[in-house]
Amino acid sequence: MPVPGPDEVLIRIAAAGINRPDCLQRRGLYPPPMGASDLPGLEVSGHVVMRGNNVRGLRFGDPVCALLAGGGYAEYCVAPASQCLPVPLNMDLVQAAALPETFFTVWANLFERGRLEADDIVLVHGGASGIGTTAIAMARAFGARVFATAGSDAKTQLCTSLGAERAVNYRQENFADIIKAATDGYGVDIVLDIVGGNYFKDNIRLLAPDGRLCVVGVLGGADAQLNLGRVLTKRLTITGSTLRARSPEEKGAIALALQEWVWPLLDAGKLTPVIQASFPLHQAAEAHRIMEANEAMGKLVLTTGH
Repeated sequence: MPVPGPDEVLIRIAAAGINRPDCLQRRGLYPPPMGASDLPGLEVSGHVVMRGNNVRGLRFGDPVCALLAGGGYAEYCVAPASQCLPVPLNMDLVQAAALPETFFTVWANLFERGRLEADDIVLVHGGASGIGTTAIAMARAFGARVFATAGSDAKTQLCTSLGAERAVNYRQENFADIIKAATDGYGVDIVLDIVGGNYFKDNIRLLAPDGRLCVVGVLGGADAQLNLGRVLTKRLTITGSTLRARSPEEKGAIALALQEWVWPLLDAGKLTPVIQASFPLHQAAEAHRIMEANEAMGKLVLTTGH
């Protein structure tokens, strides 16, 4: 049984979200940070059953969802209190388990680093993924125009159902050509990219003056050639971040921003996570198979029966 530190809580887990880094960790490619649990699982929901001496504002029995550095594929875990958020109103624990990893990631990159504003034009790569579905819905909720890419007609239809103006099946069309035409040659203000190297050249070509490229994954490779001339002439910003190794203080700051700006939308039912399926904890291998075969649309969740 994990023991919470002074600034942590012990959570009896009801459900745990599945994310691609879990698959990478299982294959030995994404080790947990020093001091974190070696079990996979970066987000959970459940009930607080113990709290550290310094914790205020969380009580025994409170339903929460939490961002973790690891340890979610279990019946109990510890989490920094600063990384816990209340379960939104009228949302069950399975839905709540699908929130932290993607909502923290999208807020930190699209809104903080990407400086999204109303009327911005945004391109979301991997639009049918957990990150992608969250990004489309959040960007639309804050008044942006959204385009997306995805790998099948069913996935592009999911993207448009969430508010994407146009979703491009990258297996059939060049996204940069399509979106350039759809925006009358303007391009996009922000690209949120989980692909990386394979898309870099077209991302740079598509970005409008003062555009921002926010890289949150490198599924298509970590290396790319950069035309610095275009960066200079279009005054581009290229940025990226990972979440797992950041400090509880940094993650806590993101949590506070989410609680102020995004949780009211979740409470009001104006945002909701897209969940394809849930599995009992002992079927984690099947969930990973679906994730690694790129068959998932939205989130996959494990449940403990608690």
